[in-house]
Formats: sequence, C-alpha cells, structure tokens
Amino acid sequence: MGKLTLTSFVTLDGVYQAPGGPQEDPRGGFEQGGWSVPYGDDDFGRFMIDVFSRVDAFLLGRRTYEIFAGYWPKVTDPADPIASRLNTLPKYVASSSLTQADWNATTVISGDLDKEVTAIKDATARELQVHGSGALAQSLFALDLVDTLHLLTFPVVLGAGRRLFAEGAVPTAFRHLGGSTTGSGVAIHTYEREGRPTYGSY
Repeated sequence: MGKLTLTSFVTLDGVYQAPGGPQEDPRGGFEQGGWSVPYGDDDFGRFMIDVFSRVDAFLLGRRTYEIFAGYWPKVTDPADPIASRLNTLPKYVASSSLTQADWNATTVISGDLDKEVTAIKDATARELQVHGSGALAQSLFALDLVDTLHLLTFPVVLGAGRRLFAEGAVPTAFRHLGGSTTGSGVAIHTYEREGRPTYGSY
C-alpha cells in the first residue's frame, strides 16, 4: 500500500489560492494570483524534482487538473523530470462535474472519496501524490487520508484568499520529519499525520 502525499504552497497567512498566476483562480474576486512566482529559485526546483522522483500516481482536484492539463502536455522533453511523470503516469481527478478528461492516463473519480482513494492507495506501490488542489486537500484531511504533508510557506502575506486550514478543519496532529529554507526564503517542512491532538496546561 502506498502513501498519499500532499504538496501545498501557502502564504504566511495560510492562503493557497492561485499561487501560479493572476488568472489561475480568481474565485471570490481574488486579484493576487501568482504570489509564489518571485520565489521560484534553484533550491525550490530541486525540492520539487525530488518530490516527483517518488511518485507512482497523481490525485488532483478538477481546477488543478485543468491548469496542469493546459500546460504540461506541451512540455514534451522526455528528460524533463516533472513533465515526463505527469504526462505518462496514472492521474485520477476527483470531480462530480468534469465530463471530459483527455489528458493521457486520466481517470475521473466521482463516487465515495474515502473508498475510491483508499483503493487507489492500495494499488500504489510508492506515493499517490496530490499537488495543490486545495478544496480536495481539505476533504482528504477531513477523511484522514493524507499521510505526508509537504508544506511550502512563502514569505508573503495577502490578507485575502482561500486558506488551506480554514475554520472547521478537523483537529489533527502531525510529526515533523524535516525541513529547509530556500535561498529566496521559502520554508519547506514535511510532516507525517499522527492522529488527534493532545492537550495540556502550562
């Protein structure tokens, strides 16, 4: 059985919305898309390449799938360590509204998320990876399906936008596995889910 690994980009105030471009996700009138771009340096690139080196399959939300499908099939260099995996490995899209998924090796899942994702994990040897897909990530957290979290925190505050851990998130404890900081100031930390928080008093 493989592990479900989530890689998420957030701001210091927890916003995950539209890290990659101004038009990526304007829901709610969000006008600050593309906030991660100024921090993309060699350290960031090396970390992402390392993450993609461990993947056997991808699980994506509809919005992230459509963004990826509009870009990565155009990157045709078989030596590209990210495109080569995204374009060839199995991709599962969790969506109740997607009617067409033409990108190679894509399957739409629209049933019981817990059962379907657990079945995919059971059939995966190494990592089933989720990238971005904030709304899907929140559902996966609520179902305790995320095993490992790579949280990349960018040194910027936006004051608006959709937050990864919003009000009402299921209380969850994580164990810190390691971390680093890129030259541009992105704090990269990896966590493993442990269960429910414990509490005490000072």
